[in-house]
Amino acid sequence: MRTAALLVLLFLFSTQAFSQSSYRRAVAKPGDGYQTLLLRHGLSPSRHLRQFQELNKKRLGRNKTLVVGRAYLLPNVGSATKKKPAARTTAATPATSKKPIPLSQLFGGQYGAPQVRDRALGGAVYYLSSGHGGPDPGAIGQYGSAKLSEDEYAYDVTVRLARVLLEHGATVYVMVQDPNDGIRDENVLKLDHDEMTYPQQRIPLSQLGRLRQRISEVNRLHARHKGAYQRLLALHVDSRSEGQNIDVFFYHHANSATGLRLAKNIHSVFTNRYKRAQPNRPYSGNVSERSSLYEVRNSHAPAVFMELGNIRNQKDQRRFLVADNRQALANWIYEGLLADYRGR
Repeated sequence: MRTAALLVLLFLFSTQAFSQSSYRRAVAKPGDGYQTLLLRHGLSPSRHLRQFQELNKKRLGRNKTLVVGRAYLLPNVGSATKKKPAARTTAATPATSKKPIPLSQLFGGQYGAPQVRDRALGGAVYYLSSGHGGPDPGAIGQYGSAKLSEDEYAYDVTVRLARVLLEHGATVYVMVQDPNDGIRDENVLKLDHDEMTYPQQRIPLSQLGRLRQRISEVNRLHARHKGAYQRLLALHVDSRSEGQNIDVFFYHHANSATGLRLAKNIHSVFTNRYKRAQPNRPYSGNVSERSSLYEVRNSHAPAVFMELGNIRNQKDQRRFLVADNRQALANWIYEGLLADYRGR
């Protein structure tokens, strides 16, 4: 009887070992998250993350994190977890099977894919949504003979922020992506209309259609990362009268205590940074409720909507025109996100 049981166990073990031998293996390095590990081995997080988690559910550490030095099975290229037929009819199903833009391309040749410096944000998932894009440039400002468009400057700050977050171990989804702009250091950023919604979906002309497409994708990814710390940041540039100089301000949903806390954490960093940089000038940016905003109202992830300034005001334009200032905005937002994550 014992012999028969032993033979069954040996058969099951050998079958499992044979099955696992058909997969490649990858050893987790310091700072690795799901996205970093998959991208390093030529796999798409949006297509292969679920299968990766299923293959390695017994290998993952606490809170489903990767353990440094541990080997993990990699999904076969071209494979992905099969979905139930009913799921194909849901609104959250992506409208395209194209892969996301590679990080080296997303950030441009001058900057390239970032190296992970630490795991300060390990386990955090961020959805970064820059305002407008594609057929809609958003607000337009005038700088001499040049026109400044909201979507280009909001996008540059967004990809700079994405790069910083990745350097600190976060999982990041850039919801509006440009295939050829990358991070740019010019003062005047050339206006184009080739941005796409992650992962490479054509942006519709309708404003409501654009927002639905974007948030539908955020909510689909949110379900995939169920249980993780997840936040949405929507970055915009306002348009007011030319004489109105405004500071960075923040909106959250009235019923979201988590969104309010996130907004306050970022606001606190900006307040302190302004005190150091401009001690004789009070910082007037504030945090307020605005539940009518589509992204704030419909995102399953707690959301903060940021206005970075008035694109028609000459003083505010300095905040966008200088590349170092755009990087400073990204760095300060990161500091607020880090404070929020540590205090979760």
